[in-house]
Amino acid sequence: MSAMLEQARQFFEACETGQGWEVCKAYCHPDASFSAQAAALADIDSLQAYTEWTKNILTPIPDGHYELRCFAEDKERHCVIAYAVFHGTQTGPGGPGEPTGNTIAADYVYAMQFEGNLIRHMTKIWNDAVSLQQLGWV
Repeated sequence: MSAMLEQARQFFEACETGQGWEVCKAYCHPDASFSAQAAALADIDSLQAYTEWTKNILTPIPDGHYELRCFAEDKERHCVIAYAVFHGTQTGPGGPGEPTGNTIAADYVYAMQFEGNLIRHMTKIWNDAVSLQQLGWV
């Protein structure tokens, strides 16, 4: 496994298990940026803020976990792509109201752009409207 692919794998696992920036920063440039065309993430533009958002989503969805479907490296473009499905049930506090007991199965993709052996930028591809409907939050 290449160094870039290994860094991406470790970042992905730390991020998706809610370890937050304190752990995730080891795999990223300190000022790594973030983007997504999802209203739920509209105010997030740094990877630091995104890793904390991911950590915090595990409060209303405490059994949240990912099912990794594909992990691929594009060496020429210094990019690693992870495709996964996030699963869980809203049983904890948080969200727009009382726990709904609804489940989520959300497809998403991380496109992690590297500079050297660290992530410089990450784009998340995710249909947040479907996820919010599944949870009963809209």
